[in-house]
Amino acid sequence: MTQDEALTIMKTGANVFLTGEPGSGKSYTVNRFVAYLREQGIEPAITASTGIAATHIRGMTIHSWSGIGIKNFLSEYDLDKIASNERIAKRILHTKVLILDEVSMLSATTFEMVDAVCRAVRRSHKPFGGLQVVLVGDFFQLPPIVRRDDARAAAAEQGLDFEESTAPLAPFCYRSPTWARLNPLVCYLEEQHRQEDGEFLELLSAIRSGEVDSKHRASIKKRSVVGDAKAPASCVRLFPHNADVDKINTAELAKTPGAAKRYTMQSSGSPTMVEALKRGCLSPEVLELKIGAAVMCTKNNPTAGYVNGTLGEVIGFDPTHGHPIIKTRSGSRLVVEPVEWPMEEDGRVLAKLTQVPLRLAWAITIHKSQGMSLDAAVMDLSQTFEYGQGYVALSRIRTLAGLYLLGVNERALLVHPDAARKDVEFRDQSALAWETFRALPAHELGALHANFLAACR
Repeated sequence: MTQDEALTIMKTGANVFLTGEPGSGKSYTVNRFVAYLREQGIEPAITASTGIAATHIRGMTIHSWSGIGIKNFLSEYDLDKIASNERIAKRILHTKVLILDEVSMLSATTFEMVDAVCRAVRRSHKPFGGLQVVLVGDFFQLPPIVRRDDARAAAAEQGLDFEESTAPLAPFCYRSPTWARLNPLVCYLEEQHRQEDGEFLELLSAIRSGEVDSKHRASIKKRSVVGDAKAPASCVRLFPHNADVDKINTAELAKTPGAAKRYTMQSSGSPTMVEALKRGCLSPEVLELKIGAAVMCTKNNPTAGYVNGTLGEVIGFDPTHGHPIIKTRSGSRLVVEPVEWPMEEDGRVLAKLTQVPLRLAWAITIHKSQGMSLDAAVMDLSQTFEYGQGYVALSRIRTLAGLYLLGVNERALLVHPDAARKDVEFRDQSALAWETFRALPAHELGALHANFLAACR
């Protein structure tokens, strides 16, 4: 399905699961839908499963939006208390369209809780109280983080012995009864806008389909390096563990000559929301930079010449305001001024952070790289421990020539087997959905679009 075809379906008000391979344009398509709604005077609720993803889309976490917070279970008392909260009730009642990004990292349990809150507040038995729900994500990427007991319970529900199963089915939200009731139309985007390398695309497709063979392993092996001396100076390093990342960045900054310049984050709004923004913000509360520091932009700002993931090197500081000046890998020279990370609702800013949108980028975790596009990266995949971790890391870069591989284990080439099985079903459902809509006469499709806008208003 193309981006335009998916957008046509979303404009009808249907519940949608928008998916596709990394680089297929999921975020771009959602942004077009949001712009369309706002042109019509409709403000969607924009949420994500994690704080990092929420900062990318100028929204809030689904946990904060629904009022469930960090709860793993909702009692009747909890549900009544949330539904009686005037601020949360007003937010949910005023919402017509709920967008939920990075849905792959949302557990079935959390998905059920959000649905329960929406139905209670809106006093409706319909899924999510009758909201149009647009789910966005790719289940081949990092799965939900769940406790061992929850994973055991999920395996039991699916008739598996948790201790004997080598790959108990993860509690992905598509296994929730709410997903079945919601019955979203699947829009599987098939275009590719990130990777430009045929050999690399074949490798990524092989990982998704579980068909990695000796030819694909040879493609990876030829990008192996001993140390990272061959990599560009500003090339980011990706590691599975935080400890490795922090160690490298601290050591590299200390080795860089000259005095460090400090930038302290400013904040305003509800303390709870500010803390949620801080957890999701890729820029640190105290940013220390030196000339020669490898940095990565942490915000999308095409007008200023950078996007989230743009890599560069600090080459100086603005003499008037002290803002860092960076040189990107493409050769552009940019003065990076402080920007805001807002949490918005109905067009109002509830909380915000202000910081220089940079972080040290000699190294970052694979988890924090999800959603980014990188020109090149040094990766150590020898300690990957989660399904999809290697796939997420590899799919960040555009070409195989941008890969500098320090090591890889077999786990890095595996995606979750349950996601692989489900993906076949999603592709079939997407094809059927577009066949149905393509058969509609233009005037009927236009009527569906008009009726949806009228209902929202």
